[in-house]
Amino acid sequence: MKLHNIATSIIIAFILLSCSQRPEAVLPKPLKVYHKEGVSVKAYNFEQFEYFLTRKNDTTYVVNFWATWCIPCVEELPYFERLSQAHKDDKVKVLLVSLDMPKMVETKLLPFIKEKNMKNEVVLLRDPDANTWISRVDKTWSGAIPATIIYNSDKRKFYEKSFTYEELTKEINKFKP
Repeated sequence: MKLHNIATSIIIAFILLSCSQRPEAVLPKPLKVYHKEGVSVKAYNFEQFEYFLTRKNDTTYVVNFWATWCIPCVEELPYFERLSQAHKDDKVKVLLVSLDMPKMVETKLLPFIKEKNMKNEVVLLRDPDANTWISRVDKTWSGAIPATIIYNSDKRKFYEKSFTYEELTKEINKFKP
């Protein structure tokens, strides 16, 4: 009888554990953290960065690929900042992924973030093998920027375009439950 009780307890424990929600993966350790004048940016290779494209929870993520030298990218950045403010009480998180060259981080990227008073998190994707990782971000991506992914646990959409604030808001609304 004891063996039956032990087996039953093990089966019940297995069922309860398999039904419980798994905690989100641990945030990857960056390759490097750049600091200048109170601004910090973490740099990741693609293997580390992939974490930011695959989170499974109740948040909608907006992941924008951009660079300081890309005029359409820079023009749309205020819309992502505005989107964050408009959804600060919602489960919407914006991540700005800089594709600037590592040698430009301290001279261009960090001063740019400070000058524009950017509040969204900015990370640097520091992986020179773009031919490998671009298609892993989205199989339809040509590599042109700006590019954005909006996703949550249920939906995912890739955009190889620049946005107006109205377009961005319209797309985010499609991800609401």
